[in-house]
Amino acid sequence: MNEGPFAPPGWYPAGEGERYWDGRAWTPHTRPPMDPPVAATDAHGLPHSPANAPWGHADWPPPSRPSGPAAPAGTPVYYTQVAPKNPAVAVLASFFMPGLGSMINGDVAKGVGILIGYFVSWLFVIVLVGIVGVLGFWVWGMVDAYQGARRWNAAHGILS
Repeated sequence: MNEGPFAPPGWYPAGEGERYWDGRAWTPHTRPPMDPPVAATDAHGLPHSPANAPWGHADWPPPSRPSGPAAPAGTPVYYTQVAPKNPAVAVLASFFMPGLGSMINGDVAKGVGILIGYFVSWLFVIVLVGIVGVLGFWVWGMVDAYQGARRWNAAHGILS
């Protein structure tokens, strides 16, 4: 059973029937167990099999079950999948262009700020003050890219 803080809202087996999980806690709503699914057919009325499933996916069509107390029976359920952010790729991108790793992680404003700060620091290299800024923005970009990827993964329940 998929229980915990990251379990999506829905009906889950509990005892002799099913109980509704609202995404945070169990609700008092219960119901008898659902009937077993009937054999799926494709658009031509043929029995479902991996050979005639789209793109060769054996799990097509997606599972059908109510996704909440008010959803009618037979409502398709689509599970959201997210791809993890790779901290190493983010650091490597920021190594070559400061702030790019932050932009890849979705922190576009911060990434653009790091990049602008890096280029402005290069203008101040003429008076030798900019060397500290160039190195500082370059390292900050890599550190923020790594930490941003780890934060994004943790927020989406992905261990990295």
